[in-house]
Amino acid sequence: MTNVLVCIKRVPDLGGEISLTADGRSVDDSGLGHTISAHEEAAVELAITVAKDTGGEATVLTLGSDDAVEQLRNALALGCTAAIRIDADASAQGPADVARAIADVVREREAGGTTYDLVLLGSDASDTGDFQVGIRLAYALDRPVVTAVSTVSVQDGTVVARGAAPDGGSEVYELPMPAVVTVMEGGVEPRYPSIPGRMKAKKVAIEEAAPGFGAAGSGRLRLRLPEPAPSQVTILGEGPQAAAAVVDLFEKLGVTR
Repeated sequence: MTNVLVCIKRVPDLGGEISLTADGRSVDDSGLGHTISAHEEAAVELAITVAKDTGGEATVLTLGSDDAVEQLRNALALGCTAAIRIDADASAQGPADVARAIADVVREREAGGTTYDLVLLGSDASDTGDFQVGIRLAYALDRPVVTAVSTVSVQDGTVVARGAAPDGGSEVYELPMPAVVTVMEGGVEPRYPSIPGRMKAKKVAIEEAAPGFGAAGSGRLRLRLPEPAPSQVTILGEGPQAAAAVVDLFEKLGVTR
């Protein structure tokens, strides 16, 4: 039996144009919807699968305001069986703060008799891309960690994680439990919530916790948006006189009748 804790973060849905807040330290989400990163979607899928395959339970955790309950319930609708919200302003927490708060919850639950054999996180959050929480959490808990893997399974009490190698092949890691693993998207296909799953998720009580320390913050000075890619426009002509140029262009592009 493997009990899995999967950590997610409520982030802006960055499908459209991105703008920054006035201080330049975060993404302006005032006009955006919210979701979790694709990496975390994969982590949730793996958490549910590992728990089901081993007869354990998958618990989803987030740090954030009450607005983040929506993302917790989405994970519950997919198959997680419990949810925890650490009540804190996510924008004021740096990676070290988040890792410390999660570690405190893990230790508190462990003292109460609930052990998380495996903690899964996305490789990074899509709004800040810090890539730090998983490693900091592993150090705080004194657990082995492997990052940026594609798939995770548990075999004979050992975590088996597979990821891409620098040469384009694959690498396999074996870790003793308890362990921490961060996940990249692409290794699994996240499931969609069913209507019965959504109805069941509405009835699950969300456990709440609070950080027992003051946040140090990220120390981030500002984010920068990349320069927009240059675009060029070629005028082929006007009216009927442009027809020959259009035909030549189609032939160049390989477009046939």
